[in-house]
Amino acid sequence: MMRSGSAVLGCFALAVAFSACRAKEKEPDVGQLLAELRGTDPQASGRARLELLKLGEPAVPALSEMLRSGTPAERIAAANTLWGMGQRAGAAAPDLALALAEPDAVLRVAVAMALENMGEAAAPAVPALARALSDRDVRVRQAAVKALGAMGPAAHDALPALTRKLRRESWPEAEEAVRRIRGQKPGTPVELGPAEPEQP
Repeated sequence: MMRSGSAVLGCFALAVAFSACRAKEKEPDVGQLLAELRGTDPQASGRARLELLKLGEPAVPALSEMLRSGTPAERIAAANTLWGMGQRAGAAAPDLALALAEPDAVLRVAVAMALENMGEAAAPAVPALARALSDRDVRVRQAAVKALGAMGPAAHDALPALTRKLRRESWPEAEEAVRRIRGQKPGTPVELGPAEPEQP
């Protein structure tokens, strides 16, 4: 009986070890996944994106590189994939912040949306998002203000830019962003305080 129990335990241990080896062998190849993400086959690209999302943080450096140096379509694909990772893509916030100055408005929108989905992990991008409140494209402005609101108190340094905007125009999303940054309840009247000096 003892031999039988030992044999069962031995087989179980071998099975676990074999499974672990197979799992290790199947670790995703980030380079291959990025190649598929860049490809023209929408099904392969979609599968690659899902695998990258599952992989999470280990894929962020390669996606950041794609965001910096890819074609316009690749850069947007990288931003969209980082968006899907949410807070796990926080290490990409500085590169996303730089991309907010790019001439392609579609890319700027995708970047701002990715930063919104990161929440407070996007704090390094606060200065760039504050500048984006004056973007010439309304979609970028809206995405930027939502990103700042999603950060809450971590976006405190953007309050002067937000209050300047609210002095000039009615902007409900900016009011909500101010409330979130200040930790106030929805509907709380927004006090603008003393006027901030204009930035050069």
